[in-house]
Amino acid sequence: MYKGMALPPPSKIRDSDIVGLKYFDRLMPLLERLRGVGAQRDRAGNRKLFFDHYCAYILLFLFNPVVTSLRGIQQASELKRVQKKLGCPRASLGSLSEAVEVFDPEPVKQIAGELAAQLGPLANDRSFPDVKHLVTAVDGTCVKTLARVVQAAYLRSPTDGRSMSAWRLHTHFDVERGLPTRIDVTGAGTRGENDERAVLHKTLQADRCYVMDRGYAQFSLFNAIAAVGSSYVCRVRDNSAYEVVEERPPSAAAAGVTFDAVVRMGRDRQAPDRPDHAMRLVFIPTTPHEKRGKAGGGPAGPRSNGVLRLATNLLDAPAEVIGFIYQRRWMIEIFFRFLKHILGCRHLLSTAPVGVEIQAYCAIIACLLIALWTGKQPTKRTYEMICLYFIGWADEEELLAHLEKLKAQEV
Repeated sequence: MYKGMALPPPSKIRDSDIVGLKYFDRLMPLLERLRGVGAQRDRAGNRKLFFDHYCAYILLFLFNPVVTSLRGIQQASELKRVQKKLGCPRASLGSLSEAVEVFDPEPVKQIAGELAAQLGPLANDRSFPDVKHLVTAVDGTCVKTLARVVQAAYLRSPTDGRSMSAWRLHTHFDVERGLPTRIDVTGAGTRGENDERAVLHKTLQADRCYVMDRGYAQFSLFNAIAAVGSSYVCRVRDNSAYEVVEERPPSAAAAGVTFDAVVRMGRDRQAPDRPDHAMRLVFIPTTPHEKRGKAGGGPAGPRSNGVLRLATNLLDAPAEVIGFIYQRRWMIEIFFRFLKHILGCRHLLSTAPVGVEIQAYCAIIACLLIALWTGKQPTKRTYEMICLYFIGWADEEELLAHLEKLKAQEV
């Protein structure tokens, strides 16, 4: 295209672009309870866009690649097929934009929890039978927004010095089911209430095994995890100081484990900041990978000497299991890529924190729906097939054939 030529206007969404809405039948009864959320302010009784409508439209955005923006949602809301199947009226762009000032994301979290419960209990042949707790990876990812969102602004970009803005999505990920279970939204800064360790501290649950990278390494956080009846596997820094209490010779099955011992750490700290429980260190050699992102191409984090140092309060699990648990932490990184690049959440429908959180939990619901429809964790191929069905390029028979193929692969 020649410089100066105007871009063609986006094509208008047609009724034929939106099919497959019967797959929302399982969801719409759950969303109905959202009808009264935020309606207290509507004293005149003239509100037409309710919270259940708003969430249904976000899910339509997540599942239909034809709908790519808030304006696209507004166009889709004009279609008779969408209005009839979703039970949603036409929505103006203004009402969609101001919706996040009225609605509360908490009920959407509850719906996500109920859908997760429909997946049923984990099978007896769990991935980590030596660990009684539910293995949960925790990490955060940033989604950039416009620079005018002052409360979320970075001071400077680490690459070119430009001012930036973003929200950080603090995520809990069920490693054994391959599904996200919780997302908390804060500003992208790393201090105060935005600090990932502070956010995790507020959201700890019992009977979890939290798997964390070294950014979460903090003795007071380890103490809090142990206090609620959970466990942890966390990478610690290469220069971490410790005193060996009991060294354990690696078993024949623990190939690659070079060190395994119960240790004392934090002896130089004040009492509240020392570990108040027995800790264990497991060393595993690895090929270091440097994430480059600073100005001049420098590493974005501390360098690694090629040894993973894993701290845990799992004293009885085999050393190789500890290493395997940490290896599976990378599933949350794969989910972040799925969230941003496949579900399209690099594009935020709202730059308000409530709007970001509602969109994040609708993305969790989308993942859970795929798992319920297919019986497997979400993948790019399955998501693409569902999207092809939603835009009418694949018929229901082809979609069902794909789902049957997935089931056959499990046998």
